[in-house]
Parts: sequence; structure tokens; C-alpha cells
Amino acid sequence: MGTWQLVLVGLVMLLGLLGVVTPGVPGPPIVWAGVLWWSMTTRTAAAWAVLAGATGVLLLNQAVIWLLPPRRPRGAGITRRAFLVAGAAGTAAFFVVPVLGAPLGFVAGIYGAERRRLGGRGAAWASTRHVMRTLGTSVLVELFACLLVVGVWVGTVVWA
Repeated sequence: MGTWQLVLVGLVMLLGLLGVVTPGVPGPPIVWAGVLWWSMTTRTAAAWAVLAGATGVLLLNQAVIWLLPPRRPRGAGITRRAFLVAGAAGTAAFFVVPVLGAPLGFVAGIYGAERRRLGGRGAAWASTRHVMRTLGTSVLVELFACLLVVGVWVGTVVWA
């Protein structure tokens, strides 16, 4: 697989990661489609193993999300901008501190956006706690699964 194709597959996966935090965009299927595209063009045992693992992780992710109680973003009082900032911070933090950085970055992003919007520390923490109780669990589960898939893909591309 050429360098440009790898870059395009990476961009598809990035779109999927952004889709996790963007309402209405199906993030996990886009990430899975990127892995499928890569494995269909690479056709190595490692590529097929990554595809099988990604399929398992993302199916398990869907099962876990269906078991979580339904939550509504409007009831939490979060703005779309705060949600996007939190997702971007979680994604960036994942690459700085693998796996554990995602939830830490997500919470930091929510807090930063809410502090800017509300102005004070106390109000921002209260809003962050409320948002995390309302939305955090399902988004973090989905983001963690997608970041795990992308991380394994990156590791396989780099070391294969």
C-alpha cells in the first residue's frame, strides 16, 4: 500500500474519530470502514487480524452502549462547541498518553469549554460533573473503542 493510500485511510479514521463526538455522524462504522479499506488493499495476515479485532471491539462497543441508559445532550446543557472541544482534546490526549489520555483529555476539554462559557471555576466544575454523568459514559466507551482500533492500526502500519 502506498504512502498516499495510508494517508487517506488515516484521514478516514480521523473522520470516524471526529464522528464519535459529532452528533449524527456514525464514528465507529467509519473507523471500521477505514480498517476494511486498508486490510482489503494490504492483504497480509496482520491486516486481516486487525480487521477481525476491530470488528470484535466495535461490535462489543455497540453492545455496551445499548446496555447503557439513554441520555440526551440537551438535558445536560452542553453546547455543540464544548462537545467538539472535548472530543478533540480526548483524541489529542490519547496520542500523548496512550489509552488513559482519552478520558482525561475529554474531561479537560469539557471543563475548559464550560469554564470559558460560564466564567467561574465552581460553575464550570458543576457543569462538567453534570455533563459527564449525562453523556460521558457512552461517549467515552465509543471513543475508547475507536481509539483502540486506530491505535492498533497505527501500530501495525508502523511496525509491519
